[in-house]
Amino acid sequence: MKLLFTNIKELLQVRENSVLKLSGKEMNILPTIKNAWLLIEDDKISDYGKMDDLPEISSDKIIDLSGKMVLPSWCDSHTHIVYAGNREQEFGQRISGLSYEEIANNGGGILNSAKTLQNTSEEDLYDQSAKRLDEVIKLGTGAVEIKSGYGLTKDAELKMLRVIKKLQQNYNLPIKATFLGAHALPLEYKNKKSEYIEHVIQEILPAVAEENLAEYIDVFCEQGYFSVEDTNKLLKAAAKFNLRPKIHVNQFNAIGGVQVGVKNNALSVDHLEEMKTEDIEALRNSDTMPVALPGCSLFLSIPYTPARMIIDADLPLALATDFNPGSAPSGNMNLVVSLACIKMKMTPEEAINAATINGAYAMDLSKKVGSITKGKLANLIITKCIPSYTYIPYAFGSNPIEAIYLNGKLIK
Repeated sequence: MKLLFTNIKELLQVRENSVLKLSGKEMNILPTIKNAWLLIEDDKISDYGKMDDLPEISSDKIIDLSGKMVLPSWCDSHTHIVYAGNREQEFGQRISGLSYEEIANNGGGILNSAKTLQNTSEEDLYDQSAKRLDEVIKLGTGAVEIKSGYGLTKDAELKMLRVIKKLQQNYNLPIKATFLGAHALPLEYKNKKSEYIEHVIQEILPAVAEENLAEYIDVFCEQGYFSVEDTNKLLKAAAKFNLRPKIHVNQFNAIGGVQVGVKNNALSVDHLEEMKTEDIEALRNSDTMPVALPGCSLFLSIPYTPARMIIDADLPLALATDFNPGSAPSGNMNLVVSLACIKMKMTPEEAINAATINGAYAMDLSKKVGSITKGKLANLIITKCIPSYTYIPYAFGSNPIEAIYLNGKLIK
């Protein structure tokens, strides 16, 4: 099947030679072709160029995209899409003045979600999660990472990861699975954190590996949750099963999570709302991608990741949604791109790069998605008629998307 798009107003994120990631000043450069054509063969990007140079092409279908733009799908490298129920009651509690930590201490938060999930069947959990995945695909996400972490028992964590595996089997987009057993301390292990860590290492990790249910390991490295020492122990144990770290750090406090992530060759360190100079220095000359989650900052009214500090230090930065029931109940990457520009002072070019090629890197998918490059998957966003790509973050309350293609096929 050959599909030819013609008269594209602007083809965004065009890279003849694919890059793994973009850092510093590179992030402000977004290569585009105006008045372009794009050829898809089966599930891959085959060729592209200017309309003035369009050669004779035999195609099965030609689609005129006059006035519309094409860009690679968003790459959302940090989500918790697999969960049960919701936590809108806590939303009201926060409005009344309770903090995230206070709600958690009162039995809410992650433990609330864990209790609901433990009482939800695998089939029901799959159905709830599939609806959310359908939603984010229609909002432009063409590659996604999904974490466990709302189980907090062996059976429930494995149930979550099996649901992720089923989503991988049933959906035609790259889905990466992350084991987040150390998301919070279960009630039965209250004041017995070292015992819970041993339980994760001795009982859950081997079962995850035996069923090949995850590619990555995550830990909530934060005051009141898991310390740097706890995190280091868990990451080293996971390395024996070839699970690479993608970890929560610096959400409320900078306690050394960035450093322990880099030390353990983390693919990404995520959140980073609180950053110190030593965190920046730790990331220099590393292969670890910093990931910002501005939807969480919006919802919890906490600081935003200091993007300018990170990018101006010649580091890379990716953007993701953190889609979860408690602190970021939205999987809308268009909103994330807008927030990055409005609240984090990123340029539209930086934000689009962060949400595509750098997001792909944070899932080890740079060679498959994230740019308009020959041979990459044809996972694409077709915009409505818009004046410029800056309009995407500018019109933060609007949906700029007219059509979505995954593997070269229109998603209806």
